[in-house]
Amino acid sequence: MLRISGLNVYYGESHILRNVDMTVPEGQMVCLIGRNGVGKTTLLKTIVGLLAGRSGTVAFGDRPIGALPPHQRARLGIGYVPQGREVIPRLTVEENLLLGCEARPGGRRGQETVPDEIYDLFPVLKTMLGRMGGDLSGGQQQQLAIARALMGRPKLLVLDEPTEGIQPSIVLQIEEAVRQIVQATGISVLLVEQHLHFVRQADHYYAMQRGTIVASGPTAELSNATIQEFLAV
Repeated sequence: MLRISGLNVYYGESHILRNVDMTVPEGQMVCLIGRNGVGKTTLLKTIVGLLAGRSGTVAFGDRPIGALPPHQRARLGIGYVPQGREVIPRLTVEENLLLGCEARPGGRRGQETVPDEIYDLFPVLKTMLGRMGGDLSGGQQQQLAIARALMGRPKLLVLDEPTEGIQPSIVLQIEEAVRQIVQATGISVLLVEQHLHFVRQADHYYAMQRGTIVASGPTAELSNATIQEFLAV
């Protein structure tokens, strides 16, 4: 699904990502772990086209996408939920959701409606369609942001710390929804996360330190020593 090879990314002359190799298989969840400031968000932004790599390759399916702008990557099937959610505050919940249709291959067409599958994943959104996005709680905004990305019918969903700053009960709901997305739809997920319980839901993990992938493997084999090294504060 997604293959990254020898990726190097700079901010000016600062070398941020160093020879990163990563694979996200079709229909699986991959978690990227590491302490703050090691380059995780930089990697996600490079995947979706917000940052450019200086060398290396990013391929989606069989197609190199390193030269494509973000909107073209979105229409190929890469959905992105950034850290901070970026819900549009003065649009209603329904308007935010329908905006996600712009990421479909042909863009937004006609009078789309929100499919029941979205409400099955996030029931609270159905009760708030007329409410302004900015009036929702942090947890509700995160559910809206994920649902909006799904409206684009992605093949790969990229999530940057979706449980950050969210109450524990909503964290569990988001975990369950992401599991259902993978199991029921076959959408692949690349997740940056610090919440250990959520990390363990993934099929594979990659650990990053100083812009380099330093450990990887099946999440079932993620040891306490590795957790302590890359997640503990």
